[in-house]
Amino acid sequence: MANENNGRIYTAEEIQVLTGLEPVRKRPGMYIGSTGKRGLHQLVYEVVDNSIDEALAGVCDTIKVIIDKDNSITVEDNGSGIPVETHPQTGKSTVETVLTILHAGGKFNNSAYKVSGGLHGVGISVVNALSEWLIVRVKRNGKEYMQKFERGVPTSELETIGDASGTGTTISFKPDKEIFDTIEFDFETLEFRFREMAFLNRGVLIILQDKRIDEKIEFHYEGGIKSFVEYINRNKNPIHKDIIYFEGERDNTIVELAMQYTDSYSENIYTFANNINTHEGGTHLSGLRTALTRAINDYGRKYNYLKEKDDNLLGEDVREGLSAILSVKLLEPQYEGQTKTKLGNSEVRGIVESLAYDYITTYLEENPSSARVILEKAISASRAREAARKAREISRKRSILDNTTLPGKLADCQEDDIEVTEIFIVEGDSAGGSAKQGRDRRYQAILPLRGKIMNVEKARVDRMLESEEIKAMITAFGTGIGSEFDIEKLRYGKIIIMTDADVDGAHIRTLLLTFFYRYMRELIENGNIYIAQPPLYKVSKGRAEYYVYSDEELEDLLEEIGRSNYSIQRYKGLGEMNPEQLWETTMDPEKRVLLRVSIEDALAADEIFTTLMGDRVKPRREFIRKNARLVKNLDI
Repeated sequence: MANENNGRIYTAEEIQVLTGLEPVRKRPGMYIGSTGKRGLHQLVYEVVDNSIDEALAGVCDTIKVIIDKDNSITVEDNGSGIPVETHPQTGKSTVETVLTILHAGGKFNNSAYKVSGGLHGVGISVVNALSEWLIVRVKRNGKEYMQKFERGVPTSELETIGDASGTGTTISFKPDKEIFDTIEFDFETLEFRFREMAFLNRGVLIILQDKRIDEKIEFHYEGGIKSFVEYINRNKNPIHKDIIYFEGERDNTIVELAMQYTDSYSENIYTFANNINTHEGGTHLSGLRTALTRAINDYGRKYNYLKEKDDNLLGEDVREGLSAILSVKLLEPQYEGQTKTKLGNSEVRGIVESLAYDYITTYLEENPSSARVILEKAISASRAREAARKAREISRKRSILDNTTLPGKLADCQEDDIEVTEIFIVEGDSAGGSAKQGRDRRYQAILPLRGKIMNVEKARVDRMLESEEIKAMITAFGTGIGSEFDIEKLRYGKIIIMTDADVDGAHIRTLLLTFFYRYMRELIENGNIYIAQPPLYKVSKGRAEYYVYSDEELEDLLEEIGRSNYSIQRYKGLGEMNPEQLWETTMDPEKRVLLRVSIEDALAADEIFTTLMGDRVKPRREFIRKNARLVKNLDI
């Protein structure tokens, strides 16, 4: 048939039909999220998820992951092994079927796996499609079988290669460099994920070995998610000794919760559904929040912590300082989006809320000393919230009386379209002066800060709002903070941290990032926060001038221009540059280098901010010792 489209006739022959694994190679981002580092590591997770599903079925207790020197991956488990018999529908071995056909796997039959993770059952075939080569070995029926593939296409039949004792599956693969931006695996990224998996699957041993750097780590936690909470609180100060824990089941849904309060001012609740990290929460998180708020308010009323005239505690009050892991396992999970970051099953909310309310209420009744410190912390948080609200109201009234709503030190821009507007957070009046003169005032705003801002990791919101520098940023951005945060009110599409390339500048960047992470995290998640990269050196030779941003780049430049008759200026601060230089090197969108701040994993980010900005010295010292070799452009 034919049809007309804008005056042109196209035919049925032009309609492309992709078969087998072709759609995966054509549009890999639809299946693994991206072809960058995140998508690369997702390949490993998908294979390991299959082994974890075996563990959930009770037939696997050991999983080994090896990174070889050529960046190929081997995942070995002692599960039941992929069936090798001929599949009745495809006429091929079951091994070849699950590796070459999307949506083929035991996850679509509840008799095989009661609960499972993975990419809706497409995981292992997607890995095969996106690999330069893949080799599968299966131990089953007293024999060992093997089959090879290249870019998803079988290059051999499934063949018996010998006798074998025990059962299990081993999959080796090398990601396809034609697909991925890089095929270099990051050991720490895998380490973090597999530690998480081991916590979530009590008793399972996961071994991670990196032959490139001769490193090997084993993860094995009999305490499960209780051990998980202990781990994330290891650099914090719990206010009650025991970890609140329960596991319950209703309507074929298993709910597991572990939680403990600390003396910090931020909440850290991490949720999982069938071992998938649901970064955006969902119905299980909503159920927990409702249950927690109701249980603590009911207990507070019953035992007179809250007087008759007192308002109820809000959710943000009862969650201050809380570290919690919520894990649910269910038969038919519904995730919002292919990459599964939010659980959508409506029935799960009621199940979690009911089970969690009953258990938390029982715990408070049976542990009055822990209940007392929890209630006192929540009430203290409520008072601080109210004090912060009053401070904001006073600030708003003053703004109205002054007939202005923006801070006086802000040099605003003329545009109001956040597709083009950007604001530079600049260290000091000297750099601020150069930035104001050098900017393009049509779309670039400048907000200079005087000195280092408050460390919000150690301050509650009411005290934080006493800081003039922090109030200036909140007012300039327009979004508010905490429960009042509204990204729709954001005034600038890019918020750019522009500090000196020295130790003090690095400290100010860390303080600012801590503030954004704790009180405006959505700006980071939405990709609005950037770090400017000012040059370290200016190299002059004759009339030519070169700006250099790293020591490595300096060496390359000197090799290129010759190592004679040149001069080098080392920039200690932005204030050393005149407005034209600052524009040309750091602010001009055509030439500048910006780093976008992102959060690959909220738990890892929380750990770093707690370590660097918290009260404990020993973990900070250990972090610096471990990461000192990674430091670049050290200012001495």
